[in-house]
Amino acid sequence: MYAYIDEFVVYLTAEKNSSQRTTEEYQKDIFHGLDFFGELLNKKDTTLHPVDIDHRIFRNYLAYLQEVGLARSTIARKLAAWRSFYNFLMREEVLDNNPLTRVATPKVAKKLPRFFYPDEIIKILEAPDVTPLGLRDKALLETIYACGLRVSELTTLNKNDVDLSGGYVRVWGKGSRERIVPIGSLAILAIKNYLKDGRVKIINKTQALFLNYRGDRLSARSVRTILNKYLKQTKTNKANPHTIRHTFATHLLENGADLRTVQELLGHISLSSTQIYTHVTREKLKQIYQNTHPRA
Repeated sequence: MYAYIDEFVVYLTAEKNSSQRTTEEYQKDIFHGLDFFGELLNKKDTTLHPVDIDHRIFRNYLAYLQEVGLARSTIARKLAAWRSFYNFLMREEVLDNNPLTRVATPKVAKKLPRFFYPDEIIKILEAPDVTPLGLRDKALLETIYACGLRVSELTTLNKNDVDLSGGYVRVWGKGSRERIVPIGSLAILAIKNYLKDGRVKIINKTQALFLNYRGDRLSARSVRTILNKYLKQTKTNKANPHTIRHTFATHLLENGADLRTVQELLGHISLSSTQIYTHVTREKLKQIYQNTHPRA
């Protein structure tokens, strides 16, 4: 089994262009299942073979995960990892059939994404000072909001990925997929100020656009720390950088953007990933109706 898992990891990295985080999560989920299957079948995990695990055994695993109190979303993620692994084994002709096609995915309730109201995001964007690191913070926060970037997309930006005269950013999304995203005038101004009076005063060790105080590429954890600083400073409810991405999408839709355009800007492969934002705008419509209709 371990040899197949090693081959699967190579496949994820070399052919699927999966991120390191995705690959590690898949490995973690598969290893977790191996421990359960080995104990259930009274076999050492080193002697397990994919054919040993049929749909009944896997349903026992899902039942166990539910008994120990894991969220349905976590259970669904583990099932997705195993499905991807078994699809790979089918492709490599290790298996004649995929037993996981007979295992239903747990239904996961869709939660409305948290987002900032206009006055909240404005307070956050205006909170940084004019020190070199403050200029950096304002530029990165403006960039996330202007372009709807994931944190991983923000931190991998290099200087030459940003065309300030043309008004766009070249973004490398999930699976190393490239997309071009327009950038607003206020974000352009913030980046110009950062490049002129902020970045040049920070030790420069890399071509990364956003640097930490040591001159290295800013990490995802650092971006979360930066946002938390301004949330606390503006007394805004707890959130994370992805909340700004949700805010970007929500504000576009509420101001008339069509769903397909927002899908392209966010870099979603499937429109269904973007449709959750329509629930947010429906709530907004309901709120307006209840506040304004005489007989609401």
